[in-house]
Amino acid sequence: MKKWLSLFVVALFVLVLSACTATKDAGEAPSTEKEGEKEEAGTETEATPTEKVLYLNNGNEPTSFDPSVGFDAVSWNALNNLMEGLVRLSKDHLAEPATAEKVDVSDDGLTYTFTIRDDAKWSNGDPVLASDFVYGWLHMLNPETASPAAFLAYFIEGAEAYNSGTGAADAVAIKAVQDRVFEVKLNTPTEAFLSIITNPSFFPVNEKVATENPTWFADAETFVGNGPFKLVDWKHDVSFTFAKNENYWDASTVKLDKVEWAMINDSNTEYQMYQTGELDTSAVPSELAESLMNSPELKNEDQAGLYFYRFNVSMEPFTNKKIRQAFAYAVNQQEMVDFVTKNGEKPGEGFVPYGFIGPDGKEFRETAGKLVGFDADKAKALLAEGMKEEGYTVLPEVTLTYSTSDTHKKIAEALQSKFKEVLDVDVALQNVEASVFATEQKEFKYQLSRSSFLFDYADPVNALESFITGSSMNRTTWSNAEYDKLITDIKNETDQSKRWEMLIEADALLMEEMPVFPIHYYNQVTLEKPSVSDIVRHPVGYLDLKWADKN
Repeated sequence: MKKWLSLFVVALFVLVLSACTATKDAGEAPSTEKEGEKEEAGTETEATPTEKVLYLNNGNEPTSFDPSVGFDAVSWNALNNLMEGLVRLSKDHLAEPATAEKVDVSDDGLTYTFTIRDDAKWSNGDPVLASDFVYGWLHMLNPETASPAAFLAYFIEGAEAYNSGTGAADAVAIKAVQDRVFEVKLNTPTEAFLSIITNPSFFPVNEKVATENPTWFADAETFVGNGPFKLVDWKHDVSFTFAKNENYWDASTVKLDKVEWAMINDSNTEYQMYQTGELDTSAVPSELAESLMNSPELKNEDQAGLYFYRFNVSMEPFTNKKIRQAFAYAVNQQEMVDFVTKNGEKPGEGFVPYGFIGPDGKEFRETAGKLVGFDADKAKALLAEGMKEEGYTVLPEVTLTYSTSDTHKKIAEALQSKFKEVLDVDVALQNVEASVFATEQKEFKYQLSRSSFLFDYADPVNALESFITGSSMNRTTWSNAEYDKLITDIKNETDQSKRWEMLIEADALLMEEMPVFPIHYYNQVTLEKPSVSDIVRHPVGYLDLKWADKN
């Protein structure tokens, strides 16, 4: 018996990858830690009195409106409104039917069959066909495209081999069964599949248009999308303009007539434009975060990611689990968000952040509980036990390394102070330029170092799988056979309730072994005019204007 889409909806958490960039390396932190995201103000388009025009800031020029290449927030926020995949995130951040009106799943969970809507059209009036999805997905996987998102498709049979240059395109298990029927075969059952393919990298590409013009995505005159809005103007590095897409299958839901996007690469200038009414939303400049935190126009929403620290478990003294635990319990996460970052974040209590809803309708984090937190007495006792186990009379020297940033420095100094206060340990601080830091952390050169993670897709396993043996995201040298098996079992489990229990177990095991410890979960702090409503900021990377309105 076939299972329907409603049985496979994956709970999502709110973002944007950074947006940040929601990459596997998840570089720098969002909110007050974001650096350089805006440029010169664009020319505004005159609006008639009856038009509903929303004024936003994109920060920088989009990296690309080729959905396979624009794998970052400055591209995603626009792309998610210009284009649409088989499924789309709902207002409640759940994967729901979009360009596809129906999804059938085989009994073994390996084959997904999507039926595309009869009224799904491109902005130029062409019908959206199954072949457009085949074309778009193969373009993403083509080694010559060099898509940073290609790894997300590796659960598809033949995808990794083609992308790595060891397999053929026709061996990738995607095909147009009929004009409006698209089939995908997976390597293993993947409960998060529908959530993953909401990512813009899985949007279709109009095969006819792209074949005639390989740079179709580079200008407003040639861009063709299938989303709620269409691109009608693009002054590169200055501004771009959306208009409602009359050919969108759900056009009746779209309330805005236009969206004007500026590119202002300065948070203070952006805020000033918000104050003068030139923008309807604004980020909060870091120096004003504390004073604006109680503004009635401020929205503080969860973002799928966290700021944390990594131990190198191959370097003494962190070869000892109890010593790692001692350092973790010496950290006061609540003090950190109240007095150091001061941006309304939630303190880290486990590796998986808030915003993921289980099949029982309950928060992952609330069900998993508080797995780590400040406990001075426990920290002192664990340090003494660990030192005794290792035969230390004096703890080996500890150096904490962070990448260049005022916020990173403040957090590092607060940790240094707390380690001295609670454990009577003198920790040296080392500041390293960001690009060097990223390389050397991957080479396991640091003893204790800062890090961050932003989710690529809305499922807890995306973060938890980072710490399996040999993962390029691990960067701790930690290896645990029980944990590796648990992650493998999670990926193969099709019973949602059992799978959720296993995810909670994995979070607990990671916090018990403590190769990492959390500082805080990320959030999105935005000022928004009272006249604006229903802008949806998904925790995993994208801004959605499909339901937005302006009075």
